[in-house]
Amino acid sequence: MFTLSWLLLIAIVAGALGVIDGIWRVRGRGASVLGIIEIIVAALFLLSLFLPGIPFGSLTLAIVLLIVLIVGLIMGRLNFAVAIISLVLTALWIVLSLHWIMIVGVNA
Repeated sequence: MFTLSWLLLIAIVAGALGVIDGIWRVRGRGASVLGIIEIIVAALFLLSLFLPGIPFGSLTLAIVLLIVLIVGLIMGRLNFAVAIISLVLTALWIVLSLHWIMIVGVNA
């Protein structure tokens, strides 16, 4: 069983937007290999939030997703709003889950 919290909602939205961005990257022109990697990492990140048996853990998968999103933005694309939102939410989740910033009601 899992507890619904703001931190979990941030992670779910970030992972879902990562999957959507990966799908758009595969369907469009450009680096489809990067899109496939992004889909796999984002899907594993989403699964790791609910299933404890996923290898590498959710923090490691979030860091890898963050790196893949940054590489995707550097390579250039036509629609980058979803990638930027996913990038910001993933970075926010990493910062909050490591307790680098304490916000009452979110991670404290």
